[in-house]
Order: sequence, then structure tokens, then C-alpha cells
Amino acid sequence: MAPQDKIDVLILGSGGREHALLKACLRSPRVGKVRVAPGNGGMALEAECLEVDINSGAAVLDLVRRTGTQFVIVGPEVPLAHGVVDVLEAAGVKAYGPLQAGARLEASKAFSKDFLFRHKIPTAAAETFRSLEPALAYVRQQPVPIVIKASGLAAGKGVVIAMNHAEAEAALRDMMETKVFGSSGDEVVIEEFMQGEEASIMLMVCGEEYLMLPPSQDHKRVGEGDTGLNTGGMGAYAPTTVVTPEVERRLREEIIVPTLRGLKADGIDYRGTLYVGIMVTAIGPRVVEFNVRFGDPECQVLMPSLETDPVEIMEAIAAGNFRSASVRLRPGSTIIVVLAAGGYPGDIRKGDVITLPTQLPAGVDIVHGGTKRLPNGEVVTSGGRVLGVVAHGATLAEAAKKAYAVVPQIRFTGCHYRRDIGYRQLRRDGAV
Repeated sequence: MAPQDKIDVLILGSGGREHALLKACLRSPRVGKVRVAPGNGGMALEAECLEVDINSGAAVLDLVRRTGTQFVIVGPEVPLAHGVVDVLEAAGVKAYGPLQAGARLEASKAFSKDFLFRHKIPTAAAETFRSLEPALAYVRQQPVPIVIKASGLAAGKGVVIAMNHAEAEAALRDMMETKVFGSSGDEVVIEEFMQGEEASIMLMVCGEEYLMLPPSQDHKRVGEGDTGLNTGGMGAYAPTTVVTPEVERRLREEIIVPTLRGLKADGIDYRGTLYVGIMVTAIGPRVVEFNVRFGDPECQVLMPSLETDPVEIMEAIAAGNFRSASVRLRPGSTIIVVLAAGGYPGDIRKGDVITLPTQLPAGVDIVHGGTKRLPNGEVVTSGGRVLGVVAHGATLAEAAKKAYAVVPQIRFTGCHYRRDIGYRQLRRDGAV
């Protein structure tokens, strides 16, 4: 690519997902300079980090104009829900991420559920409530376990799987009365519990054209064997064979194609990532939820799975001329092991100095999530999910071996991590 063809890129966000996107940009021959807003301690070692209110379209547009940025990649869901891409597109700035109308699929679980029902896409039975007493009366009549969801954005924490009626009632009171998730709990969705195994399906969408990235699987619980409290994700791997060829066929025919047709029928020009969380049940794949951005930590294992330059794919989608047939995927498996701060997912320690290995073996990388760089150059903990060790191998067993060889070389007070990331797939592979 000739130097004059390079573009300057701005990435919005500060987590491990955005660090993975930054690394993809740094590898891309298409990218000249890349900046991040606001970034984190690890990203600050690799790119210019700028302070801006990323949820304000006007503030982001001002930064774009001041820096001469040609392309914006939006990492998290909140700026999308606030219509940042709408503001940029109206000003003639290309951006990767759906418009506000499409972002409602994640911003409102009630909207999303109605969309699924209207377009006859397989999902759990559910009812939506805006008042506590009718919600309590309804839940008392339902079988348990049952799922209680705050309808609005809650940073991935607004879902409770209640094992009995007392837990369900407590979750409803927490969301609708105590307001533990603020206004996100003004409306709740009460769903049937689906039995099965979950998988994360990341689509890069351009209208009805789409690329399905390798199916991945996240590990939400803090403890081995999926025990303990829910987290934002303690690790992930891809691909997962829980999505068999037959499951994939039904997934495409019964979920993906009807979803993209439904968006078009509803007048929504969807361009960006569509994350379809599915449950592989005895009666086939069913939608758990939609997200409108890459998952974190799934993004960290999916960017390395692309042999085709991810930036070129995102550019083509933003321009509306993407063709999935030209995309090449990389063979093998990728895993990420998340290292969390002391106390996570509760009250976390912050400010602990991080010691990192000086060299990494081939096929291994470290992404930063909750870190901060001090004026003296030290990198310290500043969030719950501090770092992630990403490794690629010919098999998942090989990738896991590489990652877990590096994990003990990273040190900070209170560090904890799961030692069984990918365990279901490793069992399927006969590696455990």
C-alpha cells in the first residue's frame, strides 16, 4: 500500500477489546497513525491516548477534526447507543459501528425481545414489565430457574439467573426498587431459562451481507468449573465445536438471515459488529441476546483469527461495499486467559504495580484492560479485568499450553485467574 493511501485511525474505548483492535491497526498496512480515546496503560505504550468524552458525538467529531482522523472504530456499546456514529456519518466521517437505530438491539432488551418475536427468530419466552408489583406477581407463577434482565445497558452485569422464587423477587427489587443499575432497571425482561451450552457468534455485518467469525465461547463465572459470581468474562477461546456443522446451518438459516432481513424490513441500515449470543439447546440454537459490538474478551481471540486485514474489512463495511467472499481466516485455535484484580468481581484493589515479562514467545501476546500508566512510567492496576494473555496454536491444547506458560510471569498483588479456560472444548478434543 502506497504511503499516501494510509489512513489515520481513532479507536474509542479503554478495555482489552480496544487494545486488541489497536494491535490489529498497528499490524495493518492500511493504517498510518492510530490514536485511542481514552485508552489505558498498555495502549499508552503503543499509541497516543487522548482524553475526550467518547459518548458525545460532538466531542468525538471535534477530536476527529483536530487530529485529521479519517476513520473511527467504536469499541464499546455506550457511544453507539448515544448515536456517535450518526454524528460522524452526518459530518462525512467514516466510522465502524452501527447507527443509533441499530444499537437499540443492545441498548434495550425489551426492544430486542420484541424484534425477535416479530421476526419469528428462535429465543426464550419472555415478558416485559415497567412496574414492580406486576413483575413480582408474574414471576411467582413461573417455573425456576428463571432469568431476570435489566432492559437498559448495565455493562454486562444486568442479568440474574434466579435459581428460586426468592432470588427472582430479590433481583426484581434490586433492579426496579433499589435501582442497582440506575435507570437501566426501569424496565425489566423476565425470561424462560434455556438449558444448553452457550456460544458467542460475532458477525461483521453490511446490510444483508455478513462475515461470521469463528464461533467462540466466553467464561463468565469467576471460578473454575463455572462457579462463583458472574464477571465480564474471565477468558475465551475460538473456535468452539459446540457449533457443529448442523448447528451452524440452522444458525444461519433460522437466526442470522432472518435477523438481517428483519433489520432491513424495519428500515435499519446495519453496518458494524452484531454479536449474537446463542444457546445450543436440544431443539436447536436459540438467541440469548444481541450485542452491537465485539465481545470482550472474545474480540481478543477473534482478531488474530483473521488473515485478511481487519481494518480493510471494517472500512468496506463502513462504506457499504463489503463482500465476505474475499475474507480469509487463519487456521488453528486462539485462547485468552484474563488476569483479574484482587477482589474482582466485587470491590477491587487498584494502584498495584504490574510486573510483565520482557520477552514473549512466538504466538503469544498480552492485552491490557484495567491498567493505568503513571508519570514515572510504571503500569498499575486500575480496573477489574487487568490483563489478558492471548495465545494462538495449531490446536486449543497447544494454545492453552502457551498461554498458561506465560501467565505466572505476570505479577501484581491480588492477581487471580481461572486455570481451566477452554475446558469444555479440551474435553471434546480428548485433551483433558
